[in-house]
Amino acid sequence: MDRTYASPSSQNLTAITTNSVDFASSSSPSPTSMSTGGSRAVKIIPLEHPSATASSSSATASASASVVSKWKARMKGMTWKEWIELFFPCYRWMRTYKVREYLQSDLMAGITVGIMLVPQSMSYAKLAGLQPIYGLYSGFIPIFVYTIFGSSRQLAIGPVALTSLLVSNVLSSIVEPSDTLYTELAILLALMVGILECIMALLRLGWIIRFISHSVISGFTTASAFVIALSQAKYFLGYEIERSSKIIPLVESIISGADKFSWPPFIMGSLMLAILLTMKHLGKTRKYLRFLRAAGPLTAVVLGTAFVKIYHPPSISLVGDIPQGLPKFSVPKQFGHVKSLIPTTVLITGVAILESVGIAKALAAKNGYELDSNQELFGLGVANICGSFFSIYPTTGSFSRSAVNHESGAKTGLSGLVMGIIMGCALLFLTPVFEYIPQCALAAIVISAVIGLVDYDEAKFLWRVDKKDFLLWTITCTTTLLLGIEIGVLVGVGVSLAFVIHESANPHIAVLGRLPGTTIYRNTQQYPEAYTYNGIVIVRIDAPIYFANTSYIKDRLRDYEIEKEESKGRGPEVSRIHFVILEMAPVTYIDSSAVQALKELHQEYKSRDIQLAISNPNREVLLTLAKAGVIDLIGKEWYFVRVHDAVQVCLQHVQRLTEFPKARDSLAENKSSLFQRLLNQRKDEFFQPELESGVHESLLSKDTNPQLEPLLSKKT
Repeated sequence: MDRTYASPSSQNLTAITTNSVDFASSSSPSPTSMSTGGSRAVKIIPLEHPSATASSSSATASASASVVSKWKARMKGMTWKEWIELFFPCYRWMRTYKVREYLQSDLMAGITVGIMLVPQSMSYAKLAGLQPIYGLYSGFIPIFVYTIFGSSRQLAIGPVALTSLLVSNVLSSIVEPSDTLYTELAILLALMVGILECIMALLRLGWIIRFISHSVISGFTTASAFVIALSQAKYFLGYEIERSSKIIPLVESIISGADKFSWPPFIMGSLMLAILLTMKHLGKTRKYLRFLRAAGPLTAVVLGTAFVKIYHPPSISLVGDIPQGLPKFSVPKQFGHVKSLIPTTVLITGVAILESVGIAKALAAKNGYELDSNQELFGLGVANICGSFFSIYPTTGSFSRSAVNHESGAKTGLSGLVMGIIMGCALLFLTPVFEYIPQCALAAIVISAVIGLVDYDEAKFLWRVDKKDFLLWTITCTTTLLLGIEIGVLVGVGVSLAFVIHESANPHIAVLGRLPGTTIYRNTQQYPEAYTYNGIVIVRIDAPIYFANTSYIKDRLRDYEIEKEESKGRGPEVSRIHFVILEMAPVTYIDSSAVQALKELHQEYKSRDIQLAISNPNREVLLTLAKAGVIDLIGKEWYFVRVHDAVQVCLQHVQRLTEFPKARDSLAENKSSLFQRLLNQRKDEFFQPELESGVHESLLSKDTNPQLEPLLSKKT
């Protein structure tokens, strides 16, 4: 139902003159005071005001009741198949498996990635400061567990470079890698990471990691890639270098030991790296050579092992003896070091969520199935927990192996089972051969893998699109290189949160103007053709209003008021601002501090004879204002559904202010003829439909001021 207001016409100027003293003395005019006999009606959509007492209690009750009712309805409606899928996500693809369509693709993908996984696992274990056998263990047990509990069908989990670097960084500060305690702490770390991942999944807390921006992750991984590559330089140079996650000690160590440089491992490692990079490039650029990308690590291992078996070079270090057989069950030990491992546990879990879940969601979208992030996190957690009882160190999803798995045509988790079987065969039958693998070949595999982590394309993109994000990327990358991994991540996250807080405390606020020929109001800076009205300021606040940004918003409103008084708009000529309209559609939330600031703003405006009007607040905001008494303070009649409704009412008041002296002058003149009064009334009837439709040019009479919209006709 429409609410109507009236604007004065020439036939009731006497009534206006009589009431002019009352209106002029009123500091808070009411729109309803404009309704006078014989005037044209302005249609206003009424705003529904919620009851403060009833709505507050019902809102809380309904919110809690809705959550409980949703869970109950979901549990009751679940079939036995859905219950199985909830606890064992693998059942989703098992019950719909198409043998003829999927089997060949899954077998080929599993074999391809399995061949890639074996040498990579040993390489990453060396990067983590562990014996190669623990890398093989980490690429064996977790794969089978994840296939059952994980929801992604293409994600390839196991040891990865970034996690290995984090393990090495924290454990080397506690104990020497040659000590048995080092290995026991790495296994304990896998258990702790798994438990934290499961807790976050069960409590559905994966959203916390969203506060780490992509710029921080990109800068962190880029810096980590340089640190990883330099840490592997010792296998190329032939001498030991300092173990550190900071670039300066690594470079100093490399330079100081230059007199111990050995050519054979450098030449062999460089050749292996060149072969790996060439095969990787060909596999990416030519579809018919895709198999080369996965075959690269195996090629490097085979060539290096063959060279060593034939020529027996004494200056090239080898992997050495690797135990044969599957891992044995053992309970993690050294729980006294749990407290010192908590920061690294949190960091590794964060990397798992950002990398693994991100990759899994992207692959799920490409392959046309849905993926629950929390279920995915739970699958990773269970894989690490179970694996920790079989001597693994922390594992997560690998970007490179998952990409190869997808490109090789993997359709379901069966490809993961094939990877696990290949790893099991390697543990049972191939470990005697692994003894002759050159260390420089494994180092070349690590370096070729981490080169892809150097995200210079992202840096160029950020520089082009958003200088603030580029600054964040640069800060994170630099601090990670100079101060270490943990400090680099903390600084990056801290700066990104500081940017978020700054944006929230200084929200975007726009002055709105009316687009010609419409009833639409837009930002005057974005739409220069949009025009404003004299005596009225329309402001849109594009953010929630809370304690941190209330002062900024009040300051900006004062600035806009001054700017508007100095500028010229359309409508009747007035000397100052009479109305401020707040468009609150983008305001999703308002707290008690903001409510108090709104009260103070209203009192300030009231003392200067300025009326505050509110347009289009949502239900939650309106409920908060009602409970705080702001609706009654400002007046229910000054809350509107549309900006245009508020402008119509405010314009009538502004017009009325300018017509008081004109009304007094007109009483001394001859009254208009009956025909003229009827003509004016007929003209008013035309103007309202024109206003609502936005079409007005054809209906403007010659007597109408072209600067005035159909809302305001020129009075004679």
